[in-house]
Amino acid sequence: MKKILLFFSLYMLFGLACQTSPAGDNQKDSSTSASPKAEKVANEKEKDKKKEKKPKPPIQLEKIKLPKGFKIELFAESVKNARSLRRSDTGTVYVGSMKAGNVYALRDENKDFKAEKKFIIDKKLNRPNGVALRDGSLYVAEVSRILRYDDIEKNMDKEPEPTVVYDEYPTEDHHGWKYINFGPDGKLYVPVGAPCNICESEDPVFNTITRINPDGTDREIVQTGIRNTVGFTWHPVTKELWFTDNGRDWMGDDIPGCELNHAPKDNMHFGYPYCHQGDLPDPEFGEKRSCDEFTPPVQVLEAHVAPLGLEFYTGQQFPTEYQNQIIVAEHGSWNREKKSGYRLMLAKLDGDKVVSYTPFAEGWLDHDTQEVWGRPVDLELLSDGSMLVSDDYADVVYRISYSAG
Repeated sequence: MKKILLFFSLYMLFGLACQTSPAGDNQKDSSTSASPKAEKVANEKEKDKKKEKKPKPPIQLEKIKLPKGFKIELFAESVKNARSLRRSDTGTVYVGSMKAGNVYALRDENKDFKAEKKFIIDKKLNRPNGVALRDGSLYVAEVSRILRYDDIEKNMDKEPEPTVVYDEYPTEDHHGWKYINFGPDGKLYVPVGAPCNICESEDPVFNTITRINPDGTDREIVQTGIRNTVGFTWHPVTKELWFTDNGRDWMGDDIPGCELNHAPKDNMHFGYPYCHQGDLPDPEFGEKRSCDEFTPPVQVLEAHVAPLGLEFYTGQQFPTEYQNQIIVAEHGSWNREKKSGYRLMLAKLDGDKVVSYTPFAEGWLDHDTQEVWGRPVDLELLSDGSMLVSDDYADVVYRISYSAG
């Protein structure tokens, strides 16, 4: 009897061991395995971590190629993560940031086109990318809030306490950073990016450009179907809205193209998430709606170039061929096998149509080595007609000027 019991005990022990071991292996496999898309995302994040550990290349202005007669210089250095730019009537240049969490004020006191003074208006903010000015007040956009710093020119050296103008934008961090500007109607325009790479959002405020009154009241959605715009402006003559939009990821290196868009009226739909670049149905959502339902871009850009700031040139320094033409800052790709962007582009217009889209300034990317030393973000004109360009990778602000001599 004892032998039978011993045999039965051993049988149960080995039987349980055989059952739990495969289950354990399967559990381990399910926790470590991932879809090809998830693996790609993880690999890209790992690549980004490795890139961050490498020291940044030095600033190499001599590599920047510009049209004849133009030159590029440093306007300000050590402006950590310099992003959106806005110039006051007195010449102060306000600069937002994203990762740094700071808002800066730059002053060129001796009028030599170099900012000798730098003030930090505020710090430790939540991605304060966007800055705007109205009636002596500085407006700053965080992810979910709009802040206002009153009488800013007299208080920039005091780290003034802001007033919260509006705090009901979504808190989602994905595409949560905002570019802001006051439109011709006196209202503050605030985009809300998609909370994802590609998705349908239940909250209609996502994938839009909104506007509010300067006091934060009466929020309304102005344009829809916009994945993530981090730059917009109005035509100096027609006062119609123009904006850039960043195309979705993970459809390959060459599609979809990023976009330059034109909105001559309110309540237009530009396709996201159903249609990209005007004629490319999304592989996941494209069957739900036709591309014919939406407004196509006026210019399809290269894939992944990440167009951000844009500016109509309205100064008197550049040649007349640049008057009322658009210069676009392409921040540059982050997940393309061979990098694209990292340059300024000139969009020449004939009425509302883009007749050419060509490089204006390039050289931040070495195409042979694939090394990047700078990433242009935003543009702003100085009173003399020269143009400032922010760079959130090199932590500087450049000045591009023209001389016929």
